[in-house]
Amino acid sequence: MSKKVLVLADVRRQKLRNVTLEMIGAATVIAAGGEVGVAILGKDVKTFADGLGDFGVDVTYVVDSPELEHYSPSAYRKAFLEIVRDFEPSAVLMAHSAIGKDFAPVMAARLGAGQVSDIVGIEGEGDDLHFVRPIYAGKAYTTVRIKQGTTIATVRPNNLPPAESGAGKAGALKEMTVSFEQPDLATMVKEIVAKASTGVDLTEAKVIVSGGRGVKDASGFDPLKALADVLGAAVGASRGACDAGYCDYSLQIGQTGKVVTPDLYIACGISGAIQHLAGMSNSKVIVAVNKDPEAPIFQVADYGIVGDLFEVVPMLTEEFKKVLADR
Repeated sequence: MSKKVLVLADVRRQKLRNVTLEMIGAATVIAAGGEVGVAILGKDVKTFADGLGDFGVDVTYVVDSPELEHYSPSAYRKAFLEIVRDFEPSAVLMAHSAIGKDFAPVMAARLGAGQVSDIVGIEGEGDDLHFVRPIYAGKAYTTVRIKQGTTIATVRPNNLPPAESGAGKAGALKEMTVSFEQPDLATMVKEIVAKASTGVDLTEAKVIVSGGRGVKDASGFDPLKALADVLGAAVGASRGACDAGYCDYSLQIGQTGKVVTPDLYIACGISGAIQHLAGMSNSKVIVAVNKDPEAPIFQVADYGIVGDLFEVVPMLTEEFKKVLADR
């Protein structure tokens, strides 16, 4: 039985994140021949609607408003409800990001919907769909099925195959005007003060080079950054490195930091505490560099190098330069 599935596009720093295409791909599977819609909320975001039809989107809703420049649960709820009433979806997908983790419960409560958080897979077909999500800090998986009513699910980035272009659909565009009243603006973000970030987004990176206490100090991240530059990778860190002041907490990967699932994760000077493993153990290939042959990180690593990271990492950097230069 075909369905209608609505995707809330994930826009950050005026860029449409890759997880949006992953959600569109998942929506196509769930819809089973039905309609796929995308909702884009924000300020100056109309351009993100261009070309989505070629990825299989039937209709794109755009609510472009200054009140939506920064995320606010009340303002987003007002705008998103207008779209839901028009599209009448049987399922809604959001990114398992800071916004999605906050907004999904808001909409689930408002719509009386069933919610599944942090899905990494979809099993079954038609009306017999099951969502796969990790539990116990990634040590086990469970399958969840919403028996009736609307389903709201948040999707972990870098786990589901993205929609591919070539669907050949024109895709309709619906621009909606929403009038915000004072109750809808109960909370407003006037300004965001954050450290300027450069490089690849950790949660969407295909390759991550990460450092732990073994880097010894802030300058110890320099060889890791050099390797990351060669690989086009993001730089991450364990909580131990962050707590020691070697780097900013925005780089923290783990149970109390970011959860990542790159194609390649290179752990340098990281012992492998369970809290860190919870944030990266689902990486497709894990390479560990550590002086201690008994370090727990080697138990989850696909490849292990026992040695001093300050010797090993520069060697890896030079070898990767040679390999990539020949391509």
